[in-house]
Amino acid sequence: MRNNTRYILLVVAFLSLTASTNYTALRKHNTQNNQTEKVWVDSIYSMMSVEERLGQLFAIRAHSDKGPEHVAAVEQIITKYHVGGLCFFQGTPEEQVKLTNRYQQLNKRVPLMISIDGEWGLGMRMKNTTISFPRQLTLGAIQDNNLIYNMGKEIAYQMRRIGIHLNFAPVADVNNNAANPVIHTRSFGEDRYNVAAKSYMYMKGMEDHGLMACAKHFPGHGDTNVDSHLDLPIINHSKSRLDSIELYPFRVLAEQNIGSFMVGHLSVPALDKRPNRPTSLSYPTITELLRKEIGYNGLIFTDALEMKGVTKYFTDGLTEAEALRAGNDILLLPENIEASIRQIKNYIQEGYIPEAQLEASVKRILSAKYRLGLTKFVPIDEKNIAQDLNAPRGLAVKQTLYENAITLVRNQNDLLPFRDLETLKIASLSLGTERKTPFQDRLSAYSTMSQLQTDKNVTEADARQLMQKLGDSEIIVVSFHDLTSSESKGYGITESELNFVKQLANSKKKVIIVNFGTPYALKYFDDFEWVIQANDEDYIAQDVAAQAIFGAIPMKGRLPVTASPRSRYNTGIVTNELFRLGYAYPESVGLVSDTLRQIDSLIALAIKEKATPGAVVLVARNGKIIYEKAFGTHTYGDIQATQVSDIFDVASITKIAASTISIMKLHEEGKISIHQPIGNYLPQTVGTNKANLTLYDVMAHRAGLKAWIPFYQQTIKEVPRGEGLASAYYSRREVDNFAVKITDQLYLRKDFQDSIWQQIYQSPVTPQQGYIYSDLGFYLAGKIVEKSTSLRVDKYAYKTFYAPLGLQSTTYNPLEKFDKLRIVPTEEDRYWRNQKLQGYVHDMGAAMLDGVSGHAGLFSNAKDLAVLMQMLLNMGYYGGKQYLNPATIRTFTTRHANDTRRGIGFDMLDVSPDKEPNISNKASKTTFGHYGFTGTGVWADPEHNLIFVFLSNRTYPSMDNNKLGSNNYRPRIQTIIYNALEKEDIKEVNIK
Repeated sequence: MRNNTRYILLVVAFLSLTASTNYTALRKHNTQNNQTEKVWVDSIYSMMSVEERLGQLFAIRAHSDKGPEHVAAVEQIITKYHVGGLCFFQGTPEEQVKLTNRYQQLNKRVPLMISIDGEWGLGMRMKNTTISFPRQLTLGAIQDNNLIYNMGKEIAYQMRRIGIHLNFAPVADVNNNAANPVIHTRSFGEDRYNVAAKSYMYMKGMEDHGLMACAKHFPGHGDTNVDSHLDLPIINHSKSRLDSIELYPFRVLAEQNIGSFMVGHLSVPALDKRPNRPTSLSYPTITELLRKEIGYNGLIFTDALEMKGVTKYFTDGLTEAEALRAGNDILLLPENIEASIRQIKNYIQEGYIPEAQLEASVKRILSAKYRLGLTKFVPIDEKNIAQDLNAPRGLAVKQTLYENAITLVRNQNDLLPFRDLETLKIASLSLGTERKTPFQDRLSAYSTMSQLQTDKNVTEADARQLMQKLGDSEIIVVSFHDLTSSESKGYGITESELNFVKQLANSKKKVIIVNFGTPYALKYFDDFEWVIQANDEDYIAQDVAAQAIFGAIPMKGRLPVTASPRSRYNTGIVTNELFRLGYAYPESVGLVSDTLRQIDSLIALAIKEKATPGAVVLVARNGKIIYEKAFGTHTYGDIQATQVSDIFDVASITKIAASTISIMKLHEEGKISIHQPIGNYLPQTVGTNKANLTLYDVMAHRAGLKAWIPFYQQTIKEVPRGEGLASAYYSRREVDNFAVKITDQLYLRKDFQDSIWQQIYQSPVTPQQGYIYSDLGFYLAGKIVEKSTSLRVDKYAYKTFYAPLGLQSTTYNPLEKFDKLRIVPTEEDRYWRNQKLQGYVHDMGAAMLDGVSGHAGLFSNAKDLAVLMQMLLNMGYYGGKQYLNPATIRTFTTRHANDTRRGIGFDMLDVSPDKEPNISNKASKTTFGHYGFTGTGVWADPEHNLIFVFLSNRTYPSMDNNKLGSNNYRPRIQTIIYNALEKEDIKEVNIK
């Protein structure tokens, strides 16, 4: 056994190479003698009365939600019996801190040891006010045990923050009984090595950071079908079997000097033949096995002495005396402390408990308190408790755990994760709920699909209706909700649910099962070829499961238990990440949430100053969206709040999000070259001053083209404002040659488009002027795309990029596809169209070209633009597909040879020392993107793997309002993002 233990510890050591090695005093003192500690312990012990010494043996129940009578009762027990510790249960952290500060003042000799049963963190006892981390069975699926260490570290921080010194975790029971009613999800699983390794890392994470851990429930509560809270479970295994399975993790933790053990209420005849003798009251189990054979020298707790597993067979007082006699140090939650002390005194007097044993126990307790810093009580800070306990750092740890626990059990033909979104007909069905689930919310971020829900009783009528609604969907993602851990109740899965899902599969649809419950429930899904074990209904678990299905995160968990012949222990298919954008907390990618919140204040100021009525900001880093918020309303005084899904006229972002990426693709395919004369691709320019221009110069605004031509002014008569449309050019309805739809009430003569193009071809060129920002070059770029592909730029970009990327809101002429209410207005046009512009392109030239041009006309939302930029940051790869070659991206995102700012199509940080930076001066020199006239901007920083999207309608109600630009709101917001980066070497550009 020793050799096996050393083997597992070698494995654990390897897995923990990256974990913290800065041990606290708590860990050090568990492994070495300390003379200062000994002096303090001996001194305190010698000053104690017998009553004070006996009081140290007890830890009593405390709540922070039970009112004055309970508080008074606790105070009375502390004062009268000098108890050594409290175990807190339900309540709130704020009230618990107040009570801890109050109770600690009552023990004058030595502070109380505060404990909690928080196996999955404070949320186990304070579910509504603190973070609940995944349960241990979920953690059992994780392959990187450093993540368990990180959880222990975070739990230690949170518990120490509110004055807790000891957490009754980890559960080191090997759960090898699917019917176990009490351990089940609390265990790391059925494999002793996995349980030992993860218990060790959880313990180490806590104890390295000042929180004492407790290995429970010795000698092993995993193979029972009786809850020891209700009765005494009997384990009839031999000693050799116990040694090989149940005791194994406990031996490992004992060798590693875990701070404490908890002994369960179990009847184990192989250890103690006395009938109905709980192990918690068993001298052979505690003293002979744990102390002597295993060699454990730390604190030993009983499990709660109010549980029926012990009180059913032992009376008040006798229970506690027998527990102490057996070798326990601390008697947890006695039912009658007065009777307990009286009986213990009798046992001491009668010699059943030697005084030396009492002394050893009390001194072990005092030593533990010394290591925990309990030589003197320092009041706990009562401010900002909720904020500290629910910090995004802890949520980021929680999300990472769930991400790494998702297990792909079966995956026929590698259907998962989904790749070709444009060809897949997907629907989602959530069983056991009548509301749209967080899982479905996140699925909808990746693909448009039907999303249905039904309760657990699926009637024949329900089934017919569901089948009809699912229609021609080929893939159905079926998620099971409202589940339990009770085997006798089918783990919460009903027969009608199973029958309907089998009916779905028999209808030739591909049914993907997503189980948000215990892995033991997988036994019901052996007939299905696509199965995902998602472990838990926590909203974060649901969120990351949806991300995994679309390849934003890889699935790499392995089953911690055997559920069926097709779902055995260690089953798990590892998938590759498809590098789709995922969602995470800022801290998970090295940003500070508190700093990012400054964006909220700055945009609130912009709205107050009427720089824009509303805005959406998105920030992504390392392929994760970590900030996505909407602000304000569609118009000033409007009741329609801006939403993150809203569609904006992105104006000149069209230049990169449509024209440039299209030109990039054609360039790398050899259909055009940005270094060849554009006359080769646009015959219309032959014989003009445009023929010999190159896209290399044109798209960098270095070709000497005119900035713009106000074509619309040529169609307005010089008459009073609002009455200037020349009837020779316009009709109020579509008729004959008036076929160019400007708005729903205004149609332009079709042949005027020929005039537009002739004016562009004939416009002057003055290359000696150097840099001139020109829309005309991108009219030409869009036309080149059309001539080279026989598709207008809108169709080509959609076919080549938008559809396969899964963009759901990016389009020209959005009113043809989307509800008008989703589209943010851009202006009250009182100079030409004489109406509110909502869904019609703001740019006048693009409007006169059917709403489609290479320089403007695109509408999109923040998420879609982020996807496009992430594809470019990924060197052209996204969602399992290579859209552009890395060399192409490098070519276009490198500054023009004669320019300090412009790439080919892309805007970049101006690195000239003589010019003011056009974006945040903390952005790297490789940052690329573009601004838009309507108040938009999108930027990608390859050095920091960072994306910033800003969408607004600053042009509403008038485009003459440029407070957004003059006050530099977009660069200032961008600077906040860089300020939020943790421990990054952000170098500012030198500016004269």
